[in-house]
Order: sequence, then C-alpha cells, then structure tokens
Amino acid sequence: MNMSILTKEQQEKIIALIRECGKIMLSAHDIESNEENISVKSGAGNFVTVFDVKVQETLIRGILQILPEARFLAEESASFSEDYSKGICFVIDPIDGTANFIHDMRCSAVSVGMLCDNEPVFGAVYAPYIDEMFVASKGEGAYLNGKPIHTASRTLEEALVSFGTSPYYREELADASFDVAKRLFMKTADIRRSGSAAVDLCFLACGRTDIFFEALLSPWDYAASYVIVTEAGGEMLQMDGQQISLTSPSSVLCVTKSVKNEVLSIINN
Repeated sequence: MNMSILTKEQQEKIIALIRECGKIMLSAHDIESNEENISVKSGAGNFVTVFDVKVQETLIRGILQILPEARFLAEESASFSEDYSKGICFVIDPIDGTANFIHDMRCSAVSVGMLCDNEPVFGAVYAPYIDEMFVASKGEGAYLNGKPIHTASRTLEEALVSFGTSPYYREELADASFDVAKRLFMKTADIRRSGSAAVDLCFLACGRTDIFFEALLSPWDYAASYVIVTEAGGEMLQMDGQQISLTSPSSVLCVTKSVKNEVLSIINN
C-alpha cells in the first residue's frame, strides 16, 4: 500500500461508513426530551450526546477493519499527549455542530481526516441533512457528491465571511472574535454563523463563501476540511498567518487566494 494515499476501494469503504453514520444522525429525534441523551463537558455549551459516542465507535470500528494499523485522534476520546507524527492517524469529529444537532438546527456533519506521518492526505465531511459528501485526497482534487469543486475568486467587497465564536472559551476569546468579525463585516458583503466549522470550511471549498475564521478550534474540527479546502484551491492557516497544527488546538483562518493578503492585513492590523 502507498502509505500516503488510500486506494480507491479503501476510500469508497470509508465514505460508505461515513454515510452509515449520517443515518445514525438522521435517526435521532427529540434529543433534548430525554436527559439521558446529553452530557456536558468542560467549557460553556460543550455538550456530547449518545449519538456522538455511537458515531465515533462506529467509525473507529469500521476504519480498523479497513486499516488495522490506524490510530485515532477523536473528539470523544482525545489525548493530545500522544505522538501522532508517525504512521496513519484518523482525526475524527463524529458530529461537528453538536449544539445544532441537539437543537434540531439541521446543520451538523461527520468529519474524518487522515494523516500519514503527520501530513494530511485524505478528508471526508458528510452533511447528512442536505446529503452533501465532500471528499478530497491529496493531489487528486476535491469533490462534492462526486463532482469537482473549486474555491471562488471574488473580491474582498464581494466576499461572504463565516466565523465561529469559540463558545467554550468565550471569557478569553469573545471580545477578540467579535472585533475581528466586525472589522471583516465592514469590508465585505456580509457575515454568516452556522455553528459547524466543518460545514463552513466545505462551503468555502465549493465557492459558497470566501473567508472563515475561528480563534480556537481542535484538529477534529478542521483536519478533514484542510485537505478538501487545499485541494479546492483555498488556504488554511492560523489567524496570524503561521502554519496550522493538525494534532493540537489552533486558531483557524481559511481564505480564498483572491482575498488572502487583504484579510491577513485586516485581522492583524
């Protein structure tokens, strides 16, 4: 096996597995009505549901059948103390947009990224409520439901911005986050807030938006989308312009090439 790229058959099996996990999400109804469905983690508004756990267990079990040597950095069992720099590591967010999921906002996604020797080589993000499967493999382009996608090339004035509020760290980051949002809002067409970083990043990859930022995210929020965005022609970095980390928390700035320099100037002025 080429260590850096999955075979077509392996990709297809992983994509099918992710679709099955989408069905688990779609099967959930009235989540809030049963308090046994939800537990709270550290940080304001940081919830986990029994469905997050079920999806994660399904993904790990299924991926191990395809690649028995794989290791995992997954949201509901993460340990940043491990060394993920060697071999194959899958970076998993079983349900990105858990608060949306609990509130039946219908904007959540399953996110699965693969690193090989710490290099992002494969990503798949599935938004089951709109049945959109975003997939990219390094050097092979990015696709939405099997069709090639590319980032837009709008001017800054035409650009749509999406952003995340880092709600688990609101005491430390809210002022800075909303200050950046206001500065970008004043220079662009408008601003959006969906509640799912994975969805926002994929929407940028396929040309629906042009800028995304969030002051602090964990790798499972963006590892899969990193491959999709970069293969679609966009760039993902830290908000100060430095290289992003795929195995530890990081700020995230995702931009199209046409607005990158102006955005960095606005954010870091």
